[in-house]
Amino acid sequence: MLKNMLENVRKNCPLVHNITNYVTVNDCANIILACGASPIMADDENEVEEITTICGGLNINIGTLNKRTIASMLKAGKKANELNHPVVLDPVGAGASALRTETATKLLKEVKFSVIRGNISEIKTLALGSGTTKGVDADVADKVTEENLDEIIAFAKAFAAKTGAVIAITGAIDIVADAEKAYCIRNGHPMMSSITGTGCQLSAMTTAFVTANQDNPLEAAAAAVSAMGYAGEVAHTRLSEMDGNSSYRNYIIDAIYNMTPEMLENGAKYEVR
Repeated sequence: MLKNMLENVRKNCPLVHNITNYVTVNDCANIILACGASPIMADDENEVEEITTICGGLNINIGTLNKRTIASMLKAGKKANELNHPVVLDPVGAGASALRTETATKLLKEVKFSVIRGNISEIKTLALGSGTTKGVDADVADKVTEENLDEIIAFAKAFAAKTGAVIAITGAIDIVADAEKAYCIRNGHPMMSSITGTGCQLSAMTTAFVTANQDNPLEAAAAAVSAMGYAGEVAHTRLSEMDGNSSYRNYIIDAIYNMTPEMLENGAKYEVR
């Protein structure tokens, strides 16, 4: 049950190491706190192994990639693997530049990931070695729809089998899959795309969920994706005429903070295939 995944986060309060991007680092820290976990943001090559050692899980996000942090990501990822800590990859903008695509591919080759979370264009780029994105957003040609849902589910399961990771493809319809089983999640609100960083926040929160539920990464990732989408729905009901995307961002974090396991169980809209 998805509610047990949130219960375990709140009970265990996992410490999560984040090497993430400076556009959304504050929001990532706050959403980790909101779900009941604890964040550390550290990306210097000289301390990432030490920080990873004291944490329970690692979140790697390539959103504002640079040569300095690439080495840090590889070092931290390998140390986390050595310690059997869960590692989540968010390949932000993979396909938009050679540097991003090459770095994401290198990380995939050298680090074992528990979860890989991105939009469909980013995940296709990782799976195929090349692709197209619209900046850091999914290419419209790649959108997940009811018509191509079965095809995308099969793709996600195959990529999960190849990598050994849970594959989380987020968009209008979210797909969270391992090699055998896929959750199709229909939570969320279109306004979430007007905020920069909902995906980054989700990857950070997913790391907390997977770290607190290490024996059940598929359900943990599905619970995190459902929680984020449901929070977007709840937050939207709070908006007044004077509120905009900045207030909406804060209301989403508030919704995660106030979400009970029972609310998540009742509010999650998903089917398993």
